[in-house]
Amino acid sequence: MEKTVLGIIGLNFGGNHLAGAIKNGFEVGAICDSDPEMLKKVGDENNIPEEKRFTDYNDLLNNPEITAVIIATPDPLHRPLTEAFLNAGKHVMCEKPLALDREDLDAIVRTAKKNDKICMVGQICRFTPAFIKAKELVESGTIGELYYVESEYAHDYMRIVSGKHGWRSDPKRHGVIGGGCHAVDLLRWIAGDPYEIFSYGVHKLLPTVPYDDATISIMKFPNNVIGKIFVSTGCKRDYTMRTVLYGTKGTIICDNTSDHMQLFTVTDEGDTIFPAQIIPIDINNHNAVKEVAVFVDCINGAPLMMSAEEGAKSVVACMAITESAKTGEKVVPNYNFD
Repeated sequence: MEKTVLGIIGLNFGGNHLAGAIKNGFEVGAICDSDPEMLKKVGDENNIPEEKRFTDYNDLLNNPEITAVIIATPDPLHRPLTEAFLNAGKHVMCEKPLALDREDLDAIVRTAKKNDKICMVGQICRFTPAFIKAKELVESGTIGELYYVESEYAHDYMRIVSGKHGWRSDPKRHGVIGGGCHAVDLLRWIAGDPYEIFSYGVHKLLPTVPYDDATISIMKFPNNVIGKIFVSTGCKRDYTMRTVLYGTKGTIICDNTSDHMQLFTVTDEGDTIFPAQIIPIDINNHNAVKEVAVFVDCINGAPLMMSAEEGAKSVVACMAITESAKTGEKVVPNYNFD
């Protein structure tokens, strides 16, 4: 088993990964953030020694003791950091979205393919207890054959598109790509790659961003499954990713913030059984503990299910959504990475 010494880069969100690494008992060799105040705050809270705190990622890049890094920086930095650390011979877990345009996606995938190191993309919904259970129920045939799937990303960005987080207003970081990629990746994980997408968008809620703040998309998935994704980054409600999976023998209703999910099934005669079965679920909206554990497992030989190419496909589907909303035409995503 390879000894893994982790470096965490970008602590505003990467603090979750740091806490996950510590809870798993993994060795943390360094933390890094360009903001000295953030570096001190997170370092102090997690008892990280001063000599393991850095404001320049090159200090981790050139440290032979660091064998793997978690990149949780603002999205525009994902490509240069991921490429630099992979080329330096270190394993990488990069937060979603992997990149913001096709050129950067292609470059990261090429770099990942040419280096014999793990490059994993942090799609956290794949570690959310409700969604894991939902996928298990689908794969076990509990609700029969899927025919319609839907998910939403409802999150009010009003307070997080300014100040230090102004990078979220970058036109390339459309709300669908930056946040809605959660819902897109979730449905891809359960139903496969959508091969035809049509979308509408409106811009009524976030005056400081240049992109639509509400988008609805209709999709065709493999095996004659249709679906819908709704993204609103200005909605006036609590954060949720309500997801409904319809099968020929039942329906699953779940989200990432509730302590239960609903499961409808049918009798042998095909009649719906009421009321729904209530399945208790642990609430773990950002399960960084499991995500970091899976990253280290992959370094030690476990199958990599969230590769650079897999993460890139979710962004490609997101870009198809924004393109369709802009042009008013259906879009066929290009998932080929050479």
